[in-house]
Amino acid sequence: MNKASDEKDFIAAPAPNEDVVTAAEKPPRARVSDVVEDETPSAKLERKRDYLEGFLQKRPESSEASGAGGELQEAVVAALKEIYDPEIPVNIYDLGLIYGVEVDDESDVTVIMTLTTPHCPVAESMPAEVELRAASVPGVRDAEVNLVWDPPWDPAKMSDEARLELGML
Repeated sequence: MNKASDEKDFIAAPAPNEDVVTAAEKPPRARVSDVVEDETPSAKLERKRDYLEGFLQKRPESSEASGAGGELQEAVVAALKEIYDPEIPVNIYDLGLIYGVEVDDESDVTVIMTLTTPHCPVAESMPAEVELRAASVPGVRDAEVNLVWDPPWDPAKMSDEARLELGML
């Protein structure tokens, strides 16, 4: 066979996962000569600042931090879910001991809670721990815990996750 007959007179179709790019669409290649060689570290930092200036100046979109369903209330609830009853291996929120978490306009938090029984061994320390944990959430100005006995706690107040953990489902 001669060289002329070995040349293909057809073009194979690209595979389905290949992108077809023609020579006119190809982006220019980066060249070593395009690099700024005499750029000092401070000039490079200034260039980065220019690039990020809009990003750094943008403020978070305002949302209600306080009130029902606000970010601050959710953060306090998340903090309270880290406190576990010493006798029952379930957090106090899922156990149903927290009746309410209220956040006012001045970022003051009021937690309404109960205990499983008035004779609970942690009756003296648990409310203080809840108050301390709620006050430690960033953005909370002050926290207060109101311990109530009415309505009394019963197992029906537990979340499904707590019931599952305790084998009650």
